This record gives sequence, C-alpha cells and structure tokens, in this order.
Amino acid sequence: MRMPDRPIHRGSLGTRKEIWGKSMEHFATEKWIDFVNQAVDTNEKQLMERHLQQGCKRCRKTVSLWQKVRQSAASEANYQPPEHAVRLARAAFAEAGLAGQRKGAGSRIKLLFDSFLQPAFEGARSAGAGTRQMLYRADPFQIDIQVEAAAGRNRIVVTGQLLNLSNPGILDQGTKIALSNMRGKVVNAMTNQFGEFSGEIENSGDLQMTFANPSSRPIVISLRDALGSLSGND
Repeated sequence: MRMPDRPIHRGSLGTRKEIWGKSMEHFATEKWIDFVNQAVDTNEKQLMERHLQQGCKRCRKTVSLWQKVRQSAASEANYQPPEHAVRLARAAFAEAGLAGQRKGAGSRIKLLFDSFLQPAFEGARSAGAGTRQMLYRADPFQIDIQVEAAAGRNRIVVTGQLLNLSNPGILDQGTKIALSNMRGKVVNAMTNQFGEFSGEIENSGDLQMTFANPSSRPIVISLRDALGSLSGND
C-alpha cells in the first residue's frame, strides 16, 4: 500500500522535510556561508553545529564546499605575481593606451622593413603569404622578427633576434618576451646568449610582442592581422 506524501514545510532557517513521522532541518546555503564566515550569532551557531553532529551529509557537503571557497579566497589575497610578469602587463596596457595618440615620426618604435609592405614579384602573390619578415628600431635596440604560420595547425611561430646598437659587442641575453594573441593567450620567451628568441602561440589573427629589458623601458609591438589572410597581399 502506497503511503501518502508528507508536505514540505519551509522555515526561516532553511527547509524541513517530514518523512515517516521524523523531521530533519536543513539550513539554507546562505546560512552555511555565514556559518563558515563566522557571521552567525552564538545560539544559531550551536544549532547548526548540532545539526552537523547529527550526521546530515547534505549540509556537511555544503559546509565543506564553502570552507574550500574561503580558503581559496584567503590564499588568493596573499598571492604575489612575479615582478617581471607585472612589468610586462603594465607595459602592454600602457602602450596600448598610447597607441592611438602616436604619430609615426614621434614614435620611439620605428618600422624599418616589413615584407608585407614590399611589392611581390610576378607570380608570388598567388603562392601564399605564410611568412612575414620585419625589422624594428627602438633605441638602443634593433629587433629582427619573423612571423610564420605553423604547418597544419592554427598557431603562429615567432622567431627573432634582439641587438643592442649602443654596444654592438654585447648581445642582449635574458630579455623577457611576452607573446600575446590579444585574445587572452600569452606565451613567455627569453633571449639566449645570441640575443635570439622563439615562441609559438594560438593564432587569433592579431599579435602583440612585449620586450622587457632591465636596462630600458619595455618595448611593445602590436600587429593587427599579423599574417594577413594567408592567401597573399596585393
């Protein structure tokens, strides 16, 4: 014989379910959040602790979840990102804000060569433009950059070399470089003993390169439509 369903009663503290003449009170999630944050009064805290001691798995699970959230938030507040990462991020945002105000002649960064701006010889325009060569001057540095599409993957490979023109005999080893696709993906690289660097990142169409050298201001180079349509440029 099927027993009739018992009604569900809602109280100010949560939900009370009556089953076969027995009752069990479940406190609302908001109350458990206050409990974890120690924001409930003494009497209510005692009731909630007694409820947990009675073995309510549902409420124990809720408390455990919000205790983890609280611990995570506490550890996040104490987290300090590496200094070089902060410097790169600040430089990228600062340079992006100034980009619209700059004029070509007054810019610290000068484009000396761009293969996409050079007229292609006859027959080359239909062969594809999967590689781009660029040369920049940002005193006291000269930066040689090559951007190319990774074969069979939606990624681009960036290689290059950083030269210090103020002291040609010394190559800039250990310069930190952040490659960003300007869609939330960032890859870090570093120049070797020859001033060379290399990195690979997901292709969003756009590319931003930030060079952080301890001896000078960071250099930020942004490329919209970095490889064109990959089908040639007229």
